[in-house]
Amino acid sequence: MSEKMIENNKVSVIGEVVSEFTFSHEVFGEGFYIADLAVSRLSDQVDVIPLMISERLLDVSKDYRGMTMEAIGQFRSYNRHEGAKNRLVLSVFVREIHFLEEFTEEEDSLAPVNQIFLDGYICKPPVYRKTPLGREIADMLLAVNRPYGKSDYIPCICWGRNARFASGFEVGGHVQVWGRIQSREYVKKLSETECEKRVAYEVSVSKLECVEE
Repeated sequence: MSEKMIENNKVSVIGEVVSEFTFSHEVFGEGFYIADLAVSRLSDQVDVIPLMISERLLDVSKDYRGMTMEAIGQFRSYNRHEGAKNRLVLSVFVREIHFLEEFTEEEDSLAPVNQIFLDGYICKPPVYRKTPLGREIADMLLAVNRPYGKSDYIPCICWGRNARFASGFEVGGHVQVWGRIQSREYVKKLSETECEKRVAYEVSVSKLECVEE
């Protein structure tokens, strides 16, 4: 697998394991499992990020809840079929795992970490808007190439000056983003009488650059 392809999608997160491992799928006899990692923000809010982990990386039958884990990998997407519709499902595909001693406030080097870098292409016109309080926001969908002709589709959200910058991007534009993965709860209306609480994952962009081809 080409190193260049790996370099365009890099994630590093440190947080607390808050779920058991549940089976996701199998590829060529290798089982993959999902577990949730709670990563604190500076604002004391917590992002709960799903990790996709191979059974070859660790013993998935054990309960790791409450342990502090560093996970390094890529932010990936796949389409899950739900009835007649497809739903974009996002998770961190983990390549490396390290268990750490529980960190304290004094140990800045082990403070919660949530970093992502993506190098990809705009695949829908960015949506620019302002909140009722006047804060500028732009939503982007980034296609990040993977080996063997695959791509991951990553929703990104920009703020302020970055949002104004992103609003001028065109479909096919080559961009690089730096930021963090965030989770956000929302209510999905299924019918006139039914609603369901869901969680969306996106990249909150802190730095944004256009790549001249």
